[in-house]
Amino acid sequence: MDEKIIGQEPAEEMPEAYAAVTAGVEAEPADVETEPADIEAEPAGQNAAADAERIDAARPETVRDEAEEPEAEDEPPKKRTIKDRIKSIPVVSRVFFCIFFAALAIHLVSFASEGFADFFNLNVSSFFRMALSKLTGWLPFSLAETAVIALPAVLVVIFIYFFAVAMKKDRAGRFVIVMLSMVTMLYSVFVITFGVGYQNSSLDKKLGLERKPVSAQELYDTAIIVGNEVTELIDKVDFPKEGGSSIMPYDLGEMNDKLNDAYVPVAEKYGIVPRLRSRLKYIALSGPMTYTHISGVFCYYTGEANINLNFPDYTIPYTAAHEMAHQRGIAPEDEANFVAFLACVESDDPYIRYCGYQNMLEYLMNALYSADRDLYSKLCAEIHPDSMMEMRAYNAFFEPYRSSAASAVSSAVNDTYLKVLGESEGEKSYGLVVDLAVAYYRGAE
Repeated sequence: MDEKIIGQEPAEEMPEAYAAVTAGVEAEPADVETEPADIEAEPAGQNAAADAERIDAARPETVRDEAEEPEAEDEPPKKRTIKDRIKSIPVVSRVFFCIFFAALAIHLVSFASEGFADFFNLNVSSFFRMALSKLTGWLPFSLAETAVIALPAVLVVIFIYFFAVAMKKDRAGRFVIVMLSMVTMLYSVFVITFGVGYQNSSLDKKLGLERKPVSAQELYDTAIIVGNEVTELIDKVDFPKEGGSSIMPYDLGEMNDKLNDAYVPVAEKYGIVPRLRSRLKYIALSGPMTYTHISGVFCYYTGEANINLNFPDYTIPYTAAHEMAHQRGIAPEDEANFVAFLACVESDDPYIRYCGYQNMLEYLMNALYSADRDLYSKLCAEIHPDSMMEMRAYNAFFEPYRSSAASAVSSAVNDTYLKVLGESEGEKSYGLVVDLAVAYYRGAE
């Protein structure tokens, strides 16, 4: 900034007297006689003071005012209003907070109104799930898995940035607000895409089934029906000559297409899921993931149905159908299991139908084993030998993974997650699919 030097403003024609004074000579009219030479000279200090007064009187008014203007005192900082504080929040964070309050309202209304939850999940949430599925479907890898792998590094970067940059620049408050807005956005995406589904009317009500506690005899009777379906299909299933688990007769891409086709009649016949063709994602670290006992997971943040490929072939189509049920808005685990069963048995492909019946048979047999050992032993004698071989092969495969620290942690986290979301039985809710199966076949009688 240029300094403003007093006295160097644009020059004006100065009065003759002013010019004389500035030259150090006192101007007098030409016809006035000079004073006698013997007049006593005034002291130098007095002449200087008088000259200064005369100079000051002759200066332009603006210059004199500016020179005499006292320096302004620093005003105290103004107190920031709530409006000012809101304006200081980044625009993106403000948008996230607005979405959060809207999602919170939707969530609360869904708790109060089952009909609203059904409508929102089937007509609104399904749009966002489909959009996310299409956006991530073109990726040849699982975006969800990539995010989980990168998460530790991301957290370290956030930690370093907070203490190394934000704190030094006195921007900690702003940084915390941005992080908080991102957390609220995670909640909002959960509610809008999937969370409302936990407040839906129950699947048995939608299907017109009478769901009630089942007896051991009912479990046995239903298992016999399902076991007979397995027997009818098992001749069309390929098993290794040396024995062991069955072999899927096509690649994963064809399986994906067949499952998409199988969900079409489920959508048309039952009206419980929207029509959607989606691409399955396969976990790259399927081996290590098996130690967690997780065979598949639906990520509502990316819209991806992720499948662990390390499990035996006959479990993969059923697991994929289960995660696709979540992808289509079926939130509770027992209901997702039953919808997966319906999708598999609606398929035109015999192997996928076999997978549906074989997996349901195992759920029924496990429940019967807990309810009545004698009836369980009787049932085992009536199941096709190849079906029993399939189960023994699975047990042999799973034995190395059965007990691990990873599975204990994973089980505890999943159990807590399900209970927080309203599934009071936690991880046991997966096995409650037998209640639906018994009700389904009871109603078919």
